[in-house]
Amino acid sequence: MSDDRSTPWTGYAPVQAWDEAMDVHGEVREPYQRVYAEIDRMSGDDLYSRAEALASSYLAQGVTFDHAGEERPFPLDIVPRVVGADEWDVIAPGIAQRVRTLEAFLADVYGSQHCVTDGVIPRALIASSKYFYRAVHGVDPANGVRVHVSGIDLVRDQHNIWRVLEDNVRVPSGVSYVLSNRRAMSQMYPDMFGAMGVRPVLEYSQRLRAALAKAAPDGVDDPTIVVLTPGVFNSAYYEHSLLARTMGVQLVEGRDLETLNGRVYMRTTAGRRRVDVIYRRVDDDYLDPVQFRPDSALGAPGIVTAARLGNVTIANAIGNGVADDKLIYTYMPDLTRYYLGEEPILPIVDTWRLEEKDAREEVMDRLHELVVKPVDGSGGKGVVIGSKASPEELDATRRQILEDPRGWIAQPIIQLSTVPTLTDGGLEPRHVDLRPFAINDGDDVWVLPGGLTRVALQKGQLIVNSSQGGGSKDTWVLGGVRHRGAAAPPPEAKVELEGVDAVPQDAHPEDWSHGQQQQQQQQQHDGGEVSGS
Repeated sequence: MSDDRSTPWTGYAPVQAWDEAMDVHGEVREPYQRVYAEIDRMSGDDLYSRAEALASSYLAQGVTFDHAGEERPFPLDIVPRVVGADEWDVIAPGIAQRVRTLEAFLADVYGSQHCVTDGVIPRALIASSKYFYRAVHGVDPANGVRVHVSGIDLVRDQHNIWRVLEDNVRVPSGVSYVLSNRRAMSQMYPDMFGAMGVRPVLEYSQRLRAALAKAAPDGVDDPTIVVLTPGVFNSAYYEHSLLARTMGVQLVEGRDLETLNGRVYMRTTAGRRRVDVIYRRVDDDYLDPVQFRPDSALGAPGIVTAARLGNVTIANAIGNGVADDKLIYTYMPDLTRYYLGEEPILPIVDTWRLEEKDAREEVMDRLHELVVKPVDGSGGKGVVIGSKASPEELDATRRQILEDPRGWIAQPIIQLSTVPTLTDGGLEPRHVDLRPFAINDGDDVWVLPGGLTRVALQKGQLIVNSSQGGGSKDTWVLGGVRHRGAAAPPPEAKVELEGVDAVPQDAHPEDWSHGQQQQQQQQQHDGGEVSGS
């Protein structure tokens, strides 16, 4: 740190949590040294002007999210998060191992349920899960993959241990922000990418398309793939549009699809065209009005039957939400040992199952020092942090737990790691989590280098979700190809990502009636899809 002048780092001081950039003695950790030096050469005004340019760029591109019914630019912090190669070499295999366990569990749950008969997990736990769908029991996907895309949320605790916080294998969202963040940051710091060997992320779309193509029904050599969106009013429509365009496939709504003789077709100006793979961003309940909600206008009648007949692949598979249940989460270490015969690489957070009497009694006595979460919640909704709750809120939580013990878990309060974040008062530590994304093509689980870092912008806030006012950071994983001296702008800077309208110019006449149902679907998650699954 400079002694004779003020820099953006002046006054930066780590708090109780593990700070990823600097230790308690003020020494910069190795992965951050180049970033520290680059910012140290700037004035505060220079750093703020870059941040303003970044925000203006996002607003112009329509990179937004829904917060309390209002579309807002998604905050991207000017300081990247840096993850060392040695750390990533543990995280990536840990994520891949977890995805393989989840795949095995889902195949078992919707098949023979050996995990129940062998006493690994109680039958009642599966049967009582909100997201266990008997309508798809026995449906076998073409290449055995149910979790084509996953977003596994990680936290780094105060002891510098990476832990799995929750699993998202229904319709995991947020990867569009990873891609957009990288493009924006590669323009802000073009020289550092090559010099630091930051691993690229923009191959994600082609990896996803290849995995979806491999999931096509048997005998289909050149599959037609579509992205199914709830529509223009959905909070993650920007992401749906971007992924469809960068994969080179059609973006469709439920009204664009129809089923005939057990097959799914897309309506086009040239007539019907058979659809082989549907990458759906519509919740299970709204996907097929024949099987689920009869009033749904977001899906297409009959696609579950088509999937059961093996004529179309739905990615991710219907019913995956049973694996997202936070009570199932507590059994994941045992399930990893049971299905893979391996010890978990990434530990989970210690968790009390409140349906168990002894655990419930202990939690009731310690409620003021724990975190209580609904098992089917997302986006930070319903979470009660005991140390910050009022006596009235704690009493209300006790009543909710007693009324529905199956619906809640409790965990210790984890001091999430902090990273330097630009605030009105300069650079300050802020808490973060990480959502790495993984793609499973049936032969290999590929983990996107980095993922979505969400940052709590308010001082001391531990809930990082966008629906709770959080922002994001570009996540730089080191260990790629390094260039000596000033490198040319990375390929990431040249890839065209903007130009995806938040809302199409020519809206369908029925959009307004559909919009109400789209908003109802997203409210089941969090009021902003990036925040939840």
